Amino acid sequence: MAKNPTTMLSMARHALGMRIAVPLDALRWFISNTPPSKKAPQDVTITPRPPAIGIGATVDLMGTTVRAGASIRVDKIEVGEETFKVSLRLSDVTMKVLGESFTPVAGLIKSGALDLSKPGNLAKFMPKKSPVLVEAHDDVIVLDLMQDAKIAANERVRGLLGTLTPVVQVSGLSTEGDFLILQLRASPFGLPRAINAARQLAAG
Repeated sequence: MAKNPTTMLSMARHALGMRIAVPLDALRWFISNTPPSKKAPQDVTITPRPPAIGIGATVDLMGTTVRAGASIRVDKIEVGEETFKVSLRLSDVTMKVLGESFTPVAGLIKSGALDLSKPGNLAKFMPKKSPVLVEAHDDVIVLDLMQDAKIAANERVRGLLGTLTPVVQVSGLSTEGDFLILQLRASPFGLPRAINAARQLAAG
């Protein structure tokens, strides 16, 4: 915000239209200041490609160090107490093997045998798939975060979702300029459910 003093004005303008504007610089800062992990992607880059977001990272793909990138567009978001489903559409997928590698994966990437225009089909047949991945085909990948046992068992997360989702839903997510935009949709008819969930959360 110090480098871009107009950030607050842009965020306020979006808020008037029931949108939450998150500066991409904030996401970059968070990633760069997150403690490193052996399994986590490295050298992550985030770029706006409206309405999509461009992600690049160095990852270990079955023993092969790969520089991967893609444009990711959020098609649909479904959030509730029992589900947190996000439908993604991937395009401009790239993979480049880094260093000398003679693994089967490296051979497939270097030969061009992988159809990167349909990353969903590749994800569907990957070994040791995460339970969060509930659907994958062509260029579509569907994730349900509530399929993660740790998230599903977190009563506070479930309580917050039960409190917020009856009255406020995230109806869309896109990029605009150097901002990630969350479009909100309000429904006062869910207020009684939200109040009841909030009471249960406070009692717990």
